[in-house]
Amino acid sequence: MKEIRIKTSTIQLDQFLKWAGIASTGGEAKVLIQSGAVKVNGQVETARSRKLEPGAKVDVGGETFLVRLDG
Repeated sequence: MKEIRIKTSTIQLDQFLKWAGIASTGGEAKVLIQSGAVKVNGQVETARSRKLEPGAKVDVGGETFLVRLDG
């Protein structure tokens, strides 16, 4: 599991995918999310604007990413 540190109290799912380097563009993040390839806390998530809080787990492509607050 990789920890990804964010600087704000929440982050949108599509922005998180770009921040973590999972998607290189917003369009790529949109396709990943809408195709059902992204899970948040074990549930498939299809909303790009889903807000993630520290402690959330994002599963993509067989990898798990843990959202952590930086600081």
